[in-house]
Amino acid sequence: MTRATLDKEPHDVARMFDGVAKRYDLTNTVLSFAQDRRWRRATRDALALRPGERVLDVAAGTGVSTAELARSGAQAVASDFSLGMLRAGVRRAGRRQLPFVAADALRLPFADEAFDAVTISFGLRNIADVSGALTEFARVTKPGGRLVVAEFSTPVIPGFRQLYLNYLMRALPWVARKVSSNPEAYVYLAESIRSWPDQQQLAWTIAAAGWQEVHYRNLTGGVVALHWARRPN
Repeated sequence: MTRATLDKEPHDVARMFDGVAKRYDLTNTVLSFAQDRRWRRATRDALALRPGERVLDVAAGTGVSTAELARSGAQAVASDFSLGMLRAGVRRAGRRQLPFVAADALRLPFADEAFDAVTISFGLRNIADVSGALTEFARVTKPGGRLVVAEFSTPVIPGFRQLYLNYLMRALPWVARKVSSNPEAYVYLAESIRSWPDQQQLAWTIAAAGWQEVHYRNLTGGVVALHWARRPN
């Protein structure tokens, strides 16, 4: 089994995701009580994509989030640095028409201002240099283009917050052992969620990377937060 450490050494993280690729989509749906589908729709809505626009889905994994974005009529490109995830995505029915690109989020293989929008769902916390990644996202986004980050965050309902933390550290690894192809990896994922900055801290980090008009809203009581921003003209 492969489990990354919280210092996020890139090769360890990539191997970890290679190990969970086979049943990744199923495991996420089970662990989130099918809320992952709602979160993907909310991400697509926040991007406000129009037919003909180009959107880059960073850390797209098997492309389930990219397929949701493509429903808007925009040209959606899936990128990820886990080859195992990309291979699993290419084999999924309904995703074979999507462009899958092997890419490091800190050194994206795209020209400056190549996309109308960039998004990343549940992958930002797995990048070693978060600020560097946000700056790189801005490089490949057109002036005035949009950024949407969907990421696990800090529940805002006090009683629910403790219940959620208990689920993360106790129930989540147990459930993962039943359905995941690499349950040990989900121990890391639970720890990475618990150590991740809260909503306002992430908003400040996004703004410090050069993005403007940074806003966020909570989903599922703050279990997930959607942050959106605009690249300066």
